[in-house]
Amino acid sequence: MKKNHTAILIFARTAREEASHKKLGQSVALFEELNRQTIQVAKETGLPYFLCTEKDQRGSTFGERLANAVSSIYAQGYDQVISIGNDTPHLEAAHILTAQKQLESHSLILGPSTDGGFYLMGLRKTHFKKDIFQRLPWQSRTLNQAISRTLSRKRTTIYRLETLTDIDSLRDLKTILRKQKRLPYRIHLLIKDVLGKKSILFYYTIQPNFESHRAIYFNKGSPRMIC
Repeated sequence: MKKNHTAILIFARTAREEASHKKLGQSVALFEELNRQTIQVAKETGLPYFLCTEKDQRGSTFGERLANAVSSIYAQGYDQVISIGNDTPHLEAAHILTAQKQLESHSLILGPSTDGGFYLMGLRKTHFKKDIFQRLPWQSRTLNQAISRTLSRKRTTIYRLETLTDIDSLRDLKTILRKQKRLPYRIHLLIKDVLGKKSILFYYTIQPNFESHRAIYFNKGSPRMIC
């Protein structure tokens, strides 16, 4: 019998894969820091946690890979899994601990993201139907609605945490910087750094040749710093 019947699943790509997949330029350092912070947040909860990167994931679709990862934790004897990613800078241990507490009286916990998906999902083993789970419209703006419709038909109770912004685009980075919620200092700097480099690239792209050459001349350094 497990001393703690709830486990955290960190389902995320490695920093280099995350940066490449999301096409955010030189954002590897940002995702390295987000990975480090996500693990630190998981540790702060005191709950057991499992990290599942693309090296460990099995399946041909996102839904299959996530379903298999969740199943593997249930197979180890846990009754509840709280799944999180690595791309939500405002995620805190308090969100996870609230999810754990609410799982005592709710079947499903969702932390909605502003793009229609979610940054956190808490689910009881008794309500996990793998075939339905992996067929949900993952990585789409209709995910939250689809989950709500599916579970409402089964009279499943859902508890929603506050809505946060996860990182999928430059617009998300700008939104995160505008929020009043405090960011960890290093993540704040790294987001500004990514946005700054993207602005420089945009300047080089739209200026006439003469202006571009002049800009490059006065901004000496490795070309890799501007992409």
